[in-house]
Amino acid sequence: MPHVSVPVSPPAPLVLSDEVAAALADGRAVVALESTILAHGLPAPQNRAAADDLEAAVRAHGAVPATVAVLDGVPRVGLTAAELDRVCDGDLVKLSVRDLGVAVGLGRDGATTVAATAALAHAAGVALFATGGLGGVHRGARETWDVSADLAALAGTGVFVVCSGVKSILDVPATLEVLETESVPVLGYGTDAFPGFYRRDSGHPVPWRIDSPAEAAAVWRAHRALGNAAGAVLAQPVPEADELDAGLHDRLLAEGMALLAERGIVGKDVTPALLEHFHSSSGGASLRTNLALVRANAELAAQVAVALAA
Repeated sequence: MPHVSVPVSPPAPLVLSDEVAAALADGRAVVALESTILAHGLPAPQNRAAADDLEAAVRAHGAVPATVAVLDGVPRVGLTAAELDRVCDGDLVKLSVRDLGVAVGLGRDGATTVAATAALAHAAGVALFATGGLGGVHRGARETWDVSADLAALAGTGVFVVCSGVKSILDVPATLEVLETESVPVLGYGTDAFPGFYRRDSGHPVPWRIDSPAEAAAVWRAHRALGNAAGAVLAQPVPEADELDAGLHDRLLAEGMALLAERGIVGKDVTPALLEHFHSSSGGASLRTNLALVRANAELAAQVAVALAA
C-alpha cells in the first residue's frame, strides 16, 4: 500500500499577552510565574486567589507579571483572568520541558513546572522568574536516578530564578553539588544559609550572599555579559514570621516519606503528593507558609527586574 502524506497544520507559536509584549518592547520589567503551583501545588479555591495575589505583588513593585501555561496546545506567556480560571479549575497535565512538544503537538492544556516555565520565559525574552522551591536531587537518587529536570534546565537556560531554595523532601547537599557542577550561581538573599522552603535554613551554606535588588541585578548583568549560558538562583528564606515550626515540619516530612514508600509514589507525582500531605495534615500551617514565601519571591523578583531594566 503506497504511503500517503497527510498535511498537518503546524502548532501555534509562543503567544505573549498584549501587556507582556508591550512591556518587553519598551524594555520594562517583566517577571515570569509558573502555573504548576496553581494547578498542582495549591488547593482550590486558594490557588485562584493566589494567582491574583502573585500578579498583584509583581505589579505593586513596578513589574509586569507573566504567568506561563500551555492552553489548547499554545504556549502562553501572560494570561488573562479567564485563562487563569482555566489553569486553576481545569485538570491540567503537569508539563516539564520534555512534555512541551507533546502537549503542543496534541493541542493539550498543561501547567508548566519550573523547568518548562524557564524554557518558555527565556524564549519570550523574560529574564526574571519567581517560584516557590526548585526541584532537585531526590533522596535515594543513587538507586532511583530521580533528579528533577529543573537542574538541567537551569544549566542551559538563561533565566534568573528567585526561589526559597529547594523543598526539604529533597537531598539538599546533592542538589547544591549538581548546581555547582553545572556552573549555576547560587546566591543567598539576605542570608548565608541556603533556605529549605518551609524552613529558613536547610543546614547548608550558600556560596554567595547579596543584600539588595541592585546587587542581584549587577550580578546577573555580569553573568550574562561574560557569556554564561546558564541561569542563576537567588534563594530567599521564607519570612521569619511565616516559617513552619521545626517539630511540625519534621513530623510531616517523616510521615510523607513513609506515605510515598507505602503507596509506591515516584517521579513527578512525588512533590504534589507530599505537598498535599503537608497541607492536609498541618491544619493549614504549611499552606500559609507556602503562600507567604511565593509572594515574597514574586515581590523580590519584581524589584530585581526593575533594577535590571533601569
